Amino acid sequence: MGGKSTLMRSIANGQLEGFPAPDVLRSVYVECDIPSELADHLLVQYVQEDPHLTGTPADVVKTALTKLGFTEQMCSSAVSTLSGGWRMKLALARAMLRGADILLLDEPTNHLDKFNVLWLENYLISLTDVTSIIVSHDSGLLDRVCTHIIHFENKKLKRYKGNLSEFVKIRPEAKSYYELVSQKMAFKFPEPGPLEGVKYKSKVILRMTDVGFTYPGTTRKIISGVNLYCSLASRIAVLGENGAGKSTMIKCLIGELVPQEGTITRHPNMRIAYVAQHAFHHLEEHLKKTPNEYIQWRFAGGEDKENMTRQARQLTPEEEVKMNTPFNFENTKRVIEKILYRRQQKKSYEYEVKWKNMPHDQNSWLSKNKLEELGWGKVIQAIDEKEAAMAGQYNRPLTAQAIVKHLADVGLEEEFSSHCQIRALSGGQKVKVVLAAAMWNNPHILVLDEPTNYLDRDSLGALAGAIKEFGGGVLLISHHLEFTEALASETWLVSGGKVEAIGQPSEWGQEGEAKSWKPEEEQLDASGNVVVVKNKKSTLTRKEKMAKTKRRAARAAEGEGDFDSSEED
Repeated sequence: MGGKSTLMRSIANGQLEGFPAPDVLRSVYVECDIPSELADHLLVQYVQEDPHLTGTPADVVKTALTKLGFTEQMCSSAVSTLSGGWRMKLALARAMLRGADILLLDEPTNHLDKFNVLWLENYLISLTDVTSIIVSHDSGLLDRVCTHIIHFENKKLKRYKGNLSEFVKIRPEAKSYYELVSQKMAFKFPEPGPLEGVKYKSKVILRMTDVGFTYPGTTRKIISGVNLYCSLASRIAVLGENGAGKSTMIKCLIGELVPQEGTITRHPNMRIAYVAQHAFHHLEEHLKKTPNEYIQWRFAGGEDKENMTRQARQLTPEEEVKMNTPFNFENTKRVIEKILYRRQQKKSYEYEVKWKNMPHDQNSWLSKNKLEELGWGKVIQAIDEKEAAMAGQYNRPLTAQAIVKHLADVGLEEEFSSHCQIRALSGGQKVKVVLAAAMWNNPHILVLDEPTNYLDRDSLGALAGAIKEFGGGVLLISHHLEFTEALASETWLVSGGKVEAIGQPSEWGQEGEAKSWKPEEEQLDASGNVVVVKNKKSTLTRKEKMAKTKRRAARAAEGEGDFDSSEED
């Protein structure tokens, strides 16, 4: 924890000994993150909530916003609807209304596309009577904007004249700022584990078909006609301008939003990890917990509590009416009270249902297709996700010692993971907590929305190394081109509500790389003992190979779909 953000906040609050007082030199900390309690405020109202701007006339605020490109319609919208680029402009408008002499910018290019980064650079350079002090891991920004570099050396700040390139000439060891590797640390992600019927990494396990989405109360389609798919081999960069709909598309894909058009199809036992663009929202309700306590709370009971609040889990009034509508079953009108369990059949799953006003010994087993016809699709998906989550923890006990090791695998030492409250962590450390929590269930697909925000160069290099070695699929939404170009073999370009897949492999071409299940080499049991996990048998006899070939040929003749669970790995 370097203390850079703490130093800047201390300057802004007038708490740094020897620094000119605020009434002599006005220093303003530019804050882009929107507190959850202010997310529904209109832009003008949000600016006026700043204690230093209370009483500022609305027309003065509007004029300042207009100078930075805000339209009348945007000024009448909630701040939560703004993309990352517009949030930065809003923060700068607040700072300039306060008459800043010094702008304190902490990672200002977070969430910004290349066009908004260029705008920000030109804006900062144009401020001839305002000094900017910038904390950033964006080497391009530091080269194009900075006239001096302040370096933290032996607990002191030393100033060097020139930009980052000039600084590296003087201090060659600082060349790591230009490299996406880390010599100091390494991250390690857990292996995803097996999926029924998935023998090759290239097999599709998640698909969007003709998906379209419009936010309630609006008429503009954010995305439409989207057809995409993912596999365990996927390394996908999702690119597009701020506000193009990248995050909306991903939220539809993982179930946080429900599209009005099209379908999302997924392997019933797959697990998805999602780290949101504004990652700290995962932690806002748990700031007094330690990271260890947060993961224990989130996964107590075997299921990820974050998934339980997703929109894809919430029933609409129409769905509830359909679920309670009587239907004919074995010559009687019946209503399903609840679904209890599932069991595997040859080609799919079926589910045990409890009938209303009937004893348990009258329970029946119904197919997935039948239950979906009756409106129980979301309930089935929740059961599938819970089963998948519990399978992901088959060799990972939810104990303090196991969590310490898991957090250490993403660079968070025990000092911070077990003995420090989340509210006291730096931005980079909070990102590591969110990343570790997302990976706890051994996901098959990892979705990272702006993962480079708040991470220093060493952590960024360690993250890149972990993604390269990860055994599952990865989707990256990022404006950090150096990061995406080093890792992604496919690109989803989002523009004008459409998505173009560039470099996506042929879906039914070669079978590709065989999927090998690599379990963790060792785990800790509930008592803290080391348990060695042995690998499964991977070689089949000649007779077993022939039998498997016959089964696959028979299923192909029957026109079986993507996600057959009858074939064992």
